[in-house]
Amino acid sequence: MGILDRSPSEHCPLILTIQQARQYYQAHEGRVAALFFAGGFVFDTVAVGRPDSWHLVAQQALYLAIVTAVLTQMFFVPDEPALDGLSPVKRWYYRYRLAILSFFLGTLLNLYTLFFFKSSSLLVSFSFLLGMVALLLLNEFGPFKRLGLSFKFALLSLCGLSFCATVVPILFGQIGVTVFLVSMAVGCLPMLALAAWIRRRAPDWFPRARNQILVPFGGVLVAFLAAYLFRVIPPVPLSIPFIGVYHAVERAQDQYRLSHERPAWRFWHNGDQEFRAQPGDRVFVFFRVFSPTRFADEVRIQWFHRQQGGWVPQDTIPIKITGGRAEGFRGYGFKTNYQPGEWKVQVETADGREIGRIYFTLEVVPASPRSLAIDVQ
Repeated sequence: MGILDRSPSEHCPLILTIQQARQYYQAHEGRVAALFFAGGFVFDTVAVGRPDSWHLVAQQALYLAIVTAVLTQMFFVPDEPALDGLSPVKRWYYRYRLAILSFFLGTLLNLYTLFFFKSSSLLVSFSFLLGMVALLLLNEFGPFKRLGLSFKFALLSLCGLSFCATVVPILFGQIGVTVFLVSMAVGCLPMLALAAWIRRRAPDWFPRARNQILVPFGGVLVAFLAAYLFRVIPPVPLSIPFIGVYHAVERAQDQYRLSHERPAWRFWHNGDQEFRAQPGDRVFVFFRVFSPTRFADEVRIQWFHRQQGGWVPQDTIPIKITGGRAEGFRGYGFKTNYQPGEWKVQVETADGREIGRIYFTLEVVPASPRSLAIDVQ
């Protein structure tokens, strides 16, 4: 009886599966990387914690410190030295320092893209978010090794200013022009301190530091200020996780009971976004605004009705909000005088920066029996 000579992979299906997966990855590396990147972004959208989590703030500060240290070392030693004679730790560092940069910068860019994405309507901040996503993709899939040191310092500058734009309002407990300018001033300190340290330590290197560190930082700072001026920077750390249209909103102890007649199959609507108004009905808009602990500020509910000339403002209702509740501060406004047609309701900051919006159509119908369902928030 003969003995068949088989390879180990034929004896073990697991080894064969691993080999097939490896071959597929080698043949479709870009596709697999893009799939994992998209999956990771979707996962982070759900898993990323509150912006005012001090654990998350400390993690960001640590990552920024690591990126600053690696980039400073690369500033003085731009080319990889001969690895012979170096300790194992140094050999590992020089072999993987670009990967270290890509990982930590990618994590920070991903985090701030999510913060900004959650803090405004995509229609309002589309250009800003598109730029953030482009930089994120460039860091993940672009020729990162060939990008100059100036571009890497520009990415660090963007992350540092985004960090301050998120954390400083949390410390102040409010948002606004003054708080934003203070956050930008605080964001300038690390780069200015780094340039001053290089000037003291190696005066001959300062002209290069000015071109590779200060000029990119100045460009990012100007872009940030311009984006704020034109209202394309979302109002972090505020965000609206929920907004809906209802026939009634009633508070019962620590809960809000929201009445609607939305059919079950229209599950993608929040309440009655196709509002059938009977005589005497009021139109309620209920929302939840996430704001950090100890945060106290004001938002506005602004109603718009579509007419021939476009969206025409109707009413503006100011509401004081306080932070700390995990599910967000709950508030609502209502309207008794209305016209049929298309409506839009925006929740904005006191200085007019949009946090979220909802559209609905309103139809006036005769009085008739109806059954309202109840949602609890």
